[in-house]
Amino acid sequence: MSAIDHYINDIIVRGAAEAREEGSAATEAHHLLLAIAAVEGTAAYRVLTAAGLGRQAIRDALDREFEHSLDAVGVSLASYDLPKPFRDPKDHPEPGASARLALERGFAAAKGKKDLRPAHLLLGVLSAGVGTVPRALALAGVDRAGLMDRVEETLAHESW
Repeated sequence: MSAIDHYINDIIVRGAAEAREEGSAATEAHHLLLAIAAVEGTAAYRVLTAAGLGRQAIRDALDREFEHSLDAVGVSLASYDLPKPFRDPKDHPEPGASARLALERGFAAAKGKKDLRPAHLLLGVLSAGVGTVPRALALAGVDRAGLMDRVEETLAHESW
């Protein structure tokens, strides 16, 4: 198995762990983003951290997005004491639609499998026009288009 195959597998496994920790039945794009932010030593990690988007900053942005989405439908998170999510250690959340689309976009951004690098997966997650990730980044004041430009610049100049 090549280095990128190991990386992709690691991101999917880490993303599933993020989903399980959250009590989610599926691994979605935001779980993949958290996983990408947790793997040091890649260009994707460096781009995220340079933008102030370490794993905890992304988690905080996602929590704000969740609260904002509830507020949009008239539910105040502060008014309720939500139970902790149920976490069955035997569960293995399968990739959901947003994760599958993010992976497809990431693979499509590379010229071929030989050219696929971690930053391509990050680009696949960031390039969603709608969904949890773009909403969370917007609420956090992140210039998603500028961040995607930095990822593309990194792809042009760095290998991993």
